[in-house]
Amino acid sequence: MTAVHESKVQLGGVRGGPDVATLRQDRWWIQPVVTVSILTAFIIYSTWAAFQNKNYYVGAQMHRDLISPFYSPCLANSCGAAKFGAFSFGNWALSPALLILIFPLGFRLTCYYYRRSYYRAFWWAPPACDVGDAHNSYSGETRFPLIMQNMHRYFFYAGLVFNALLTYDAIRAFNQPGIGFGVTVGTLVLIVNATLLWGYSLSCHACRHLCGGQVKSFKAHPIRYRFWKIVTPLNAKHMNFAWASLLFVAFTDVYVRLVASGAWTDFRLF
Repeated sequence: MTAVHESKVQLGGVRGGPDVATLRQDRWWIQPVVTVSILTAFIIYSTWAAFQNKNYYVGAQMHRDLISPFYSPCLANSCGAAKFGAFSFGNWALSPALLILIFPLGFRLTCYYYRRSYYRAFWWAPPACDVGDAHNSYSGETRFPLIMQNMHRYFFYAGLVFNALLTYDAIRAFNQPGIGFGVTVGTLVLIVNATLLWGYSLSCHACRHLCGGQVKSFKAHPIRYRFWKIVTPLNAKHMNFAWASLLFVAFTDVYVRLVASGAWTDFRLF
């Protein structure tokens, strides 16, 4: 009979990394720095834009129908849409964006990809593979405020509503008051913005789970299987859609803001 020898396994190192600060010799810190720079710039700009409460709509006086995604749906009298049935926002003194941005920003803040990005970039938990973690303990997403991450699927549903509204805005952009149907640079900007946001939402892990999650047999659910087959390839591009849609939604607000202020001309293509 062959004797069996047991060897004790000793685990060392701090949580999430090696015993030393880093085992890397490359410039691993570049990606976290870029991530911090882009996300910080977006937070600063979106906060500034939300409090401006002006130059977010290009209307009939310029023969256009363009609205910033930060202010859609329009809740102000400036674009004639401050009343929704029995609910009126005509006397709302603050910026409408303060009511609107809660939902799309909540969707991004709780996004699985963005969690990985800002956990690594801002909290260094850990900042990269083979790099020491800046924290010695981990409580998971079970305490406030990280327990709010569990609301991601609900923010996803709200995001679909806003995507539909922005798609409606893009369709309305084909209308040029006083001129008629036409296409301008602003029309294309709103179309691209809505398309990227749909790509970001449909490539989301929550969307993939909605289509195929908790299904024991795809054969018994052929419709869900078809949707799952469509969104699965998109899920592989979720990171690309996350960054592209983030940058372009900010650009869309900049474009509408500059046209509304008269700094830029929204050229008519046809």
